[in-house]
Amino acid sequence: MRRRLDWFTEPEPTALVFTGVNGGILRRSNFQRAAKWSETTRKLGVPALHFHDLRHTGNTIAASADTSLRDLMARIGHESVRAVMIYQHRTAEADKGIADAMNHKIKRVKIQS
Repeated sequence: MRRRLDWFTEPEPTALVFTGVNGGILRRSNFQRAAKWSETTRKLGVPALHFHDLRHTGNTIAASADTSLRDLMARIGHESVRAVMIYQHRTAEADKGIADAMNHKIKRVKIQS
């Protein structure tokens, strides 16, 4: 990865990793065209996939990895807890973890009694 970054990006820490055709900022308006997004997603069989769906998926996975709310806020770039909570989806796996933790605590209390 380092070799690729060295080859394709400028050395400054503020250098852009992905750029537009002329080396400028890759914006949503020119990304769609440059990446041939519609054509590519159609060929992959996911024509309704939006680029932001990738961000949402990545952030949802990060949120399910026992990440603190503060760390998620930093990763996602939001100052608002409300905005970050969008990625804290309720899952059956999480429900089972909560139930198991509750059972464990109840058993400890019974043993101590």
